[in-house]
Amino acid sequence: MNRNTNAMKDDRNYILQCPYRTAQKVLQGKYSILILHYLSDRTLRFSELEKLVPNMTHATLSSQLKLLEKRGLVRRDVYPEVPPRVEYSLTEIGRSFTPVLMKIGDWGTQYIDFIQTNPDVVLD
Repeated sequence: MNRNTNAMKDDRNYILQCPYRTAQKVLQGKYSILILHYLSDRTLRFSELEKLVPNMTHATLSSQLKLLEKRGLVRRDVYPEVPPRVEYSLTEIGRSFTPVLMKIGDWGTQYIDFIQTNPDVVLD
């Protein structure tokens, strides 16, 4: 085993020792939670996701979807058509995150109210 393989194993063991580290690692990425939120409603094509998050670049969406797929949260289905149709949906473990997304949304609404009544709070 080379040094990089050992480092990857150590990192994996470190992450898997704590559910909060695990969740943070799986959900890393500026748009991961938004993508999971939109896919929790229905299966979407790439172009539909692009329209839902207009500030995200094509490359960023592509890399975020690949990462979420690699982590087992998102499924990518390619249909043999011309042009090829590609759809994204949540896997079973991805769907199990939906109640957490709902709670994050509730908390986000509460925090928006907090920010609006506390103008000194900084969001950058």
